[in-house]
Amino acid sequence: MEKIERLEKIASQVRRDLLRMIHAKQSGHPGGSLGVTDLLVSLYFEIMEHSPKNFDMNGKNQDLFFLSIGHVSAAWYSVLARSGYFPIKELSTFRAIDSRLQGHPATAEKLEGIRIASGSLGQGLSVASGAALAKKLNKDDKTVYCLMGDGEIQEGQVWEAALFANARKIDNLIAFIDLNGQQIDGTTFDVLGMHAVCEKWKSFGWEVMECNGNIIADVIDTISRAKEKTGNKKPIVIIMKTEMGNGVDFMMGSHKWHGVAPNDDQLQKALSQLEETLGDY
Repeated sequence: MEKIERLEKIASQVRRDLLRMIHAKQSGHPGGSLGVTDLLVSLYFEIMEHSPKNFDMNGKNQDLFFLSIGHVSAAWYSVLARSGYFPIKELSTFRAIDSRLQGHPATAEKLEGIRIASGSLGQGLSVASGAALAKKLNKDDKTVYCLMGDGEIQEGQVWEAALFANARKIDNLIAFIDLNGQQIDGTTFDVLGMHAVCEKWKSFGWEVMECNGNIIADVIDTISRAKEKTGNKKPIVIIMKTEMGNGVDFMMGSHKWHGVAPNDDQLQKALSQLEETLGDY
């Protein structure tokens, strides 16, 4: 319980960070960022074997994470900074001209923790599959993780990568689907219904698991069980039910907060619901 409470406190601070970052530039994507915060905190502060102070692009003998839904970058930047990849004060440069913290993560800026440019949706699983296959060929026993959105899996490239990972028995790969049912133009069912998500991934030969992505204890337990299934000649996907805008009551459950920054009053209302636990940047 102490471990979970520690992670929940970190998650609260990350949510404060990302809201303040997006508000400061009046640009960004708060809804999805709030929804995936618990997963990112669980991975970087509990699950993954990684070395923030010894970052390189290869990540040999380290777990790797690839963010495919690049528009939730504010949450990822906060987690990277809070886990020691770069100075926390740099969060204040989010989306500024010439900042290393661009709206979508990019490699040209050489920001520690970032290994691919992302945000052009549908590409992350292809990269993650290649990285995981490289680890297998190099006898590197670490795990590769990839986060996608449920709107994103409307992209055909996702399913090409899913076929490839199964065909090559890439069993050191754990993917996540952020299943919040929302995308920029409405619900995923209204835009392009992705019915029977679990069954689709099973039919592509993946090991399929499910969890509540906004309950850290469930996230950690599910990933731990997923890791026990690696090495069994099947890639693994965790269908992660989340709430867009999680943690801020007036943002929760609506696609309207997909890409809209809070104004001054909305920011203060949101921050009043989130405990400052590690000190604001």
